[in-house]
Amino acid sequence: MRLHGYFRSTATWRVRIGLHLKGLAFETAAHDLRAGAQRHPDYLALNPQGLVPALELADGTVLTQSLAILEWLEETHPAPPLLPADPIGRARARAVALAIAADLHPVQNLGVLKRVEALAGADATRQWAHDTIRQGLLAVEAMIAPAPHALGAAITLADLVIVPQLGNARRFGVDLGPFPGIRAVEAAVADHPAFLAARPEAQGDAA
Repeated sequence: MRLHGYFRSTATWRVRIGLHLKGLAFETAAHDLRAGAQRHPDYLALNPQGLVPALELADGTVLTQSLAILEWLEETHPAPPLLPADPIGRARARAVALAIAADLHPVQNLGVLKRVEALAGADATRQWAHDTIRQGLLAVEAMIAPAPHALGAAITLADLVIVPQLGNARRFGVDLGPFPGIRAVEAAVADHPAFLAARPEAQGDAA
């Protein structure tokens, strides 16, 4: 498998965690989002959206969208599970993941921030990102019940999405003091090998 991504991309970061948790070997192909590499024709042939990540399988199949990739991993490599066994638990894990991946992250990603900067300038862009992340995390804080992970004793999809988002929160100066539950989730996996291996600074394209 080849994971196409960018070291700082939180969506790619989620998938890296999932691959490491499942114990799967993969190689990486870095695409520098700052330089617009995701818009190169060769990459658009893989992912017409021009977004990362994309997971290229051995048979040439290409999967896109981080949560879809993680669901595929769960279905094809079920151990260790990323979703609870019971339907309510599964729904709650997906809800937390979507609160970030579908509602928070898309409106503060690089493409949106560049558009905001073009319309309103750099200071407004940073404020936009800061406020968007803070508002989203307030909702997530109320949705989780750390024990010690986001939804109980086991790591779930929710943890895989929460931890990378905190990287963005720190980049934009969000005070994490009001989020004790979210900070506890991060602390619970701080020394986990899969989470450590997935961190941006551990990637070959980190700069």
